[in-house]
Amino acid sequence: MLNNRCAIDIFERMKNLLKSSFVRKSLYLFAAIVIIILLLDNLIIPWYVNSPETIVPNVVALKSADAIDLLESTGFEPMIIDTSYGVNYPAGMIFLQKPTEGKIVKVGRKIYLFVSGGAYVVSVPQLIGKTVLDAKFALERLGLKLGRITQLPSDKPEEMIFDQQYADGTPLKKGQTVNITVSAGRGGGSIKVPDLIGKSLAQAEQILADSSLNIGKVNFQMSLTLLPNTVLDQYPSSGNKLNPGGSVDLFVTKSSDPEIREEEE
Repeated sequence: MLNNRCAIDIFERMKNLLKSSFVRKSLYLFAAIVIIILLLDNLIIPWYVNSPETIVPNVVALKSADAIDLLESTGFEPMIIDTSYGVNYPAGMIFLQKPTEGKIVKVGRKIYLFVSGGAYVVSVPQLIGKTVLDAKFALERLGLKLGRITQLPSDKPEEMIFDQQYADGTPLKKGQTVNITVSAGRGGGSIKVPDLIGKSLAQAEQILADSSLNIGKVNFQMSLTLLPNTVLDQYPSSGNKLNPGGSVDLFVTKSSDPEIREEEE
């Protein structure tokens, strides 16, 4: 009789435990873990262990499209992961693969590919109006090199660069050289270059004319803070001397139409 009461008591306690949501969730979780272990042990692991293996082909130095075709035809899953610049491969070619050539892997494995973006490209800086030393530093900061220096007589101040091989903004690969032409002067000018920065283009033209000088090349640049046709910079700078008829290059804020010089009243 006592044993029956104990059994009934245990049964009631089990029923009460099962009514608890925490206990039920724990049991469900335990059952799920058991099922996953059984699946791994009896299905997934045996399938992976017994699946066929093959050797990874070499796709380095192939064009990305050709590399993908080759890998797919041999049962792999190619994936392009990254594009890098400055590597020693032409743009669009594979320069690295993982796993590497010759590795024995399972058929259908993912092969990660890294594509060359080609050489670094930089824009040529403005060199006109600078000294040779300043031009050298400006080029080297961008990874370019100063090339041949030609010295010719001109109305520009002595030692000032007045021509460059590539216009500013021209894209070049890092390591390329830029030739420059430097003024040998005319034995010194007699007219002191006026300060034109902050003046309007019309005012600068009048000031230069009053000094028997001319406007040279006008380089238009965008500005969000200054009015159109405002002088931002000049070469040669104020204080240098030019001969009569010499020219001063200007950097001017861009208007809606760079070809139109607005006259100020």
